[in-house]
Amino acid sequence: MISIIRFAVNPKHNRVMSDRALANRMLILNTVAFTVCFAVWTMYGVLGAFLADKQIIPISKEQLGWLLGVPILTGSIMRLPVGLLTDRYGGKPVYIGVMLLATLGVASVSFATSYAHLVISGLLFGMSGAAFAVGIAYTSVFFPKEKQGTALGIFGVGNAGSALTTLLAPLALQRITQEGSQPEGWRTLPLIYAGCLFGMTILFALLTKNRVTEGANQKTIRTMLAPLKSVRVWRFGAYYFLVFGAFVALAQWLVPYYLNVYGMSLAMAGLMASIFSLPSGLIRALGGWLSDKFGARATMYWVLASCVVLFALVVAPRMDIMSPGEGVLADRAGTVTQVSQDRVQIDDKTYALQAAGGSTLAQTLSSKGSSLSEGTLILPRSQSWQEPVVEVGQKVKKRDLLARGVTHVYFQANVWIFTVIVFLAGIMMGIGKAAVYRHIPDYFPDEVGVVGGIVGVIGGLGGFVCPILFGYLLKSTGLWTSCWLFLAVLSVICLVWMHITILKMAKQAPATE
Repeated sequence: MISIIRFAVNPKHNRVMSDRALANRMLILNTVAFTVCFAVWTMYGVLGAFLADKQIIPISKEQLGWLLGVPILTGSIMRLPVGLLTDRYGGKPVYIGVMLLATLGVASVSFATSYAHLVISGLLFGMSGAAFAVGIAYTSVFFPKEKQGTALGIFGVGNAGSALTTLLAPLALQRITQEGSQPEGWRTLPLIYAGCLFGMTILFALLTKNRVTEGANQKTIRTMLAPLKSVRVWRFGAYYFLVFGAFVALAQWLVPYYLNVYGMSLAMAGLMASIFSLPSGLIRALGGWLSDKFGARATMYWVLASCVVLFALVVAPRMDIMSPGEGVLADRAGTVTQVSQDRVQIDDKTYALQAAGGSTLAQTLSSKGSSLSEGTLILPRSQSWQEPVVEVGQKVKKRDLLARGVTHVYFQANVWIFTVIVFLAGIMMGIGKAAVYRHIPDYFPDEVGVVGGIVGVIGGLGGFVCPILFGYLLKSTGLWTSCWLFLAVLSVICLVWMHITILKMAKQAPATE
């Protein structure tokens, strides 16, 4: 009984329990708010495609690409100023301001009658993407350093908001447009998003508590921006360009990839692409835990090394090549006396030829095209044979060509193996996203918002820039797999840069991080 009374009146214990409950409540609210914001941020991925397909508002393919990118660009650029404001004034007022602006922007979409109106609205509701910088800084102030990796990883699960839009928005459009019979019903969808975001804003305002990093109010803007002079910040940004920017880009790029390379339907291509994007968002919490358990540096080593290997494995393109093979040359002059598929005779000298057999690989592929198109071959297949180029009675000299060689190489780039590799790459990128942000509280404990903001800007710009780079690479090389080569090279650059930096740090201070 005495122990119970002591437990009840122990103010230190009660304060610890209260702080823990508050931290958990803030983490939940931050994560849910970020999920809603991320769903809004990617709304044009579904709505823009619907409007362009139905030509309700005239939108060309080029305009659609920019329309999809406008919210991504705004949300990325605004992460730095939003991070600065969060460090100075705390996350609650900044988060509320971001969500209110995004609510106005997404609501205005429902009144759009022109492409320009859609773009302006996208610029405004793109602010929802800046919620990431607010949430990172706001979440970190409620948790001790040894728990921040796990907390920030859980917060990052909000990336799954894009998957919610991909899965639910098409169904909502189908319902509110009466299966397409009332296309103007699309205007209800932005209002639904606006209602959800406004409701989240009210809930956030009522249930959250503001907290500012100690001493942040005394800092000048110049002092707050000082960390940007550090090369380390830009190195973290390069990592995030890969694991987040490329992730956002691939989440969109994989749909046309499956359509063009594997000839899938749009519905199937979307499903296969979600195998990459959905787990990557959810796995981020594991990445935070791993970063706390084994260290952000060790986790990033595994992430970058895995990305190098996995991206390299899918560089080889789907191919069907007919190439010159080993031919047969006459070793002496003479007259051709016999020609068949398996031999050529010069006077009394017989030259054996490698015949194509019952059917060539091309004929085999043609006869089994329906099954092979679904991805039944794993390793490349090749077949070589020789075809006579001389006729009976023809005079030949020494070293003249009697039969030309033909080699047929076919590589299917098995769709299921490809999908498994891409799935694993998505998992590693999800872990990497948490590991990158786990570095920031260690190196910049008082500037988490600023540093997190600039790292987020660089990563977000990756989501805007990478699809453009992929398109130019495809146009210049004619190979869809050129995007994987670019990502493999980028992974190597990040890995080498990190390793060289760590070696330098070890020489300067072996006992420090």
